Amino acid sequence: MPVTAEATDINSLADSLKDRWQLQPNGIRWQVKDQHQDHLEFSGEQVSAIIYYGTDAAGQLVLNRKVVWPMLRTLPNDTHASLIHTFGIEVSPRLRQNGVLLTKELPEQVTYDGLLQIQSRLSAGLQLTRTLAPSPTGAFIIEQQTLKNTGDTALTVSVDPLQYQLLTDAAKGVDGSYHIQARSDFAGEITLAPGGEKSWQLSFSAVPATQTVELSAGFSAEAAADTLRQRQHYVQSLQQNLQLETPDPVLNQMFAFAKLRAAESIFRTKGGLLHGPGGGRYYAAIWANDQAEYVNPFFPFLGDANGNESARNSFAHFARFINPAYTALPSSIIAEGLDIWNGAGDRGDCAMVAYGASRYALASGDPQQARQLLPLIDWCLAYNQRQKTADGVIASDSDELENRFPAGKVNLSTNMLAFGALQSSALLYQALGDAAKASALNTEANQLRKAMLSYFAGEVEGYDTWRYYAGNTRLRAWIALPLVMGFNEQKAGTLAALLSPQLWSENGIYTASGDKTFWDRATLYAFRGMFNAGATDTAMKYLKYYSRKRLLGEHVPFAVEAWPEGDQRHLSAESGLYARVITEGLFGIEPTGFDRFTLAPRLPAGWNGMCLRHIRAFASNFDLCVSRNMTTGATPYQIVLSIEGQNPRQIGWDGVDAVELQLKSKQK
Repeated sequence: MPVTAEATDINSLADSLKDRWQLQPNGIRWQVKDQHQDHLEFSGEQVSAIIYYGTDAAGQLVLNRKVVWPMLRTLPNDTHASLIHTFGIEVSPRLRQNGVLLTKELPEQVTYDGLLQIQSRLSAGLQLTRTLAPSPTGAFIIEQQTLKNTGDTALTVSVDPLQYQLLTDAAKGVDGSYHIQARSDFAGEITLAPGGEKSWQLSFSAVPATQTVELSAGFSAEAAADTLRQRQHYVQSLQQNLQLETPDPVLNQMFAFAKLRAAESIFRTKGGLLHGPGGGRYYAAIWANDQAEYVNPFFPFLGDANGNESARNSFAHFARFINPAYTALPSSIIAEGLDIWNGAGDRGDCAMVAYGASRYALASGDPQQARQLLPLIDWCLAYNQRQKTADGVIASDSDELENRFPAGKVNLSTNMLAFGALQSSALLYQALGDAAKASALNTEANQLRKAMLSYFAGEVEGYDTWRYYAGNTRLRAWIALPLVMGFNEQKAGTLAALLSPQLWSENGIYTASGDKTFWDRATLYAFRGMFNAGATDTAMKYLKYYSRKRLLGEHVPFAVEAWPEGDQRHLSAESGLYARVITEGLFGIEPTGFDRFTLAPRLPAGWNGMCLRHIRAFASNFDLCVSRNMTTGATPYQIVLSIEGQNPRQIGWDGVDAVELQLKSKQK
């Protein structure tokens, strides 16, 4: 297919970027040529680490390993009470070549493929590679160090022992003192022939001081080395499901990394497996937005066992707070499920939870599991109904930004999420055979829709779009939510406003006109909304730009939380939102039952086809492919649905109206 002007245009914005990183198989690579520093986060069930890496003005390696142990709690045992310790580059074995201490470590290449690898030159003919990864199940991270002789003569190198230890103040720990340790499984002198290499492992761990002797005795070089293999296996296992195939390798890789970051940040707490945002601050805790709304509805599509279990656990924790007085749910359940945070009042948390739980229930494909979620969903819908004002809209104290920006007494986010919750809950009851309840919920949704149009639709800064709250005069990022929820009213003005100089920036959508703050969550919802509104090529133009910047630019390789707050932390649930841009935005998959969904795959200009393979939603395993139909007189597009154990189905599609597909249900 020839390259059209439209196809060139969807690439033009992304092509304006200057890449620091390059794609490589299953990852990215930075060929070090200048001073640059960055950070990324990776996680396992008992540990998370933010690795700060790069080069200084002299070309020397900068490396700090900020390790977080979410279940080693400090006092006060609040939201941020995870044990944290930073191991600088000095916490490394000292190396000597022919008796001379090696003091220069000059990075030449950095790669990331789920493991972070830094390759440096120590001296002429001597190379050191550091490979860092979290243990998938243990309370430690590993750094494998590999010395290689790249010259043509033998080299003798001595490796000093590493035994770094620290006991924390017992008065500051929930379990008393913690023993923080860094150690190496090798020390001694080695001779490397030309081309020869030697590897050893460093571990960075922490345990309650009472367990130190027991756990230290069980640590071995073999166990340390095996951790890297376990991490590689974990990363590969995630790539087996929900595989994106498009003509754009940047989108494919960004999606693969989004799956990884969304799934890895799940911690084995006293309250069960709990997904946590991360970022050095948010662990062993759940939020109504990050978990219930953003990432939980994604997990059935990925089919990750820990992800689905964490989703069920989070909903069960919120269900603990159902009460007959209809006091608001807590915004966050913290400290491994033992405490709560509700410092911003009602943020519309019930709207978030009901929206996420109803969509999760449908996509899980499990009626029994769905019935277990009904009490929580029903209570939240009833709570929302009780917050209705005389205008028929739903009041809340704040929104997910928790008063960082004004939200009035009635805000657009809470109401749109409540509307989405009513729609999905109606579908859920329909799937469970209760048509009367489904009809009643649809009636409520229609009433709320009319009230929202009357209350929020209006002119803001010259655009026919949505007011965020009564009296709002500045454009806000969340005007994208109506597009996500299927509101075509105000569509043209909203699309124009989102991409206007007032809101669009080089880092995505500003939170509000006139302010430089951005939160990726709003940008990712905006992309979904653009696709949902049928603005396919516009959405793809900006999604390509965003993806390339986040994957190959100056701060990689995931979606971020925000700026300036948090210095663009790699919070995990934002990666879940990125993945949903693909599943729900680009492919237009909307769950409508336990074994059915509507589909509106939006094929951009210049693309002949795209596929999403091994989708695990609806208790199934299926592929979806869409291609342009070149046959004269045929429908413009052809969809192929391939379900494990069945013959492929071909469906013609007009490219406009979503088509409903039903899988062969495994449920009775």
